[in-house]
Amino acid sequence: MPPPPTPSSEGTGRGAKSARTRRRVVDAAAHVLVRRGYAGTRLSDVAEVAQVQAPAIYYYFSSRDELIEEAVAVGLARARTLVEEALAEANGSPLDRLRVAVAAHLSTLLTHSDHARGAIRTVPQLPESMRARHRQAERDYIDIWRGLVADARAAGEIDRDLEPGVALMVVLGALNWTAEWWDPERGSLEGVIATAQRLVVDGLSADRS
Repeated sequence: MPPPPTPSSEGTGRGAKSARTRRRVVDAAAHVLVRRGYAGTRLSDVAEVAQVQAPAIYYYFSSRDELIEEAVAVGLARARTLVEEALAEANGSPLDRLRVAVAAHLSTLLTHSDHARGAIRTVPQLPESMRARHRQAERDYIDIWRGLVADARAAGEIDRDLEPGVALMVVLGALNWTAEWWDPERGSLEGVIATAQRLVVDGLSADRS
């Protein structure tokens, strides 16, 4: 299998076409993962979405699992990047920054292509040998949230009777579950985000007035 095209090879000629096709295949894999999950993702379905012949996928990836791992890695990286970018522009109290993270996470998960959604839904389904290779990326993302909760707790904005680690995992679990049930025909994304922000902040807040 040839290595992924380098940035210098993506600008012109065959290198550019190869890079575009490879990205299209990875995008297609994310699309199929969202709809079929790890077990149900077939290369024939990916090829159909990517508009390539199934054997052509082996030019870029040596196996179905290697392609799935690439799609998951891209999704996890994208989720982290978009949340970090939103937080970099955020001002206000620690709880205000937590509100921003909730909005960014849900926007990424529910509307920013299939990559983040496919990754978050697929990681728990992966065989342990594959999941282990993505564990650090998961930890890095959770650490962003852990820092937000720690900052809010240090500022006295979070109920001291709550166990921060447990509270964080409950919050992330609830946010991630929206990918399983949200339907834009039944309610707006803005409504989902506003409701989630209120539930998260009110649930964690030290202010019970």
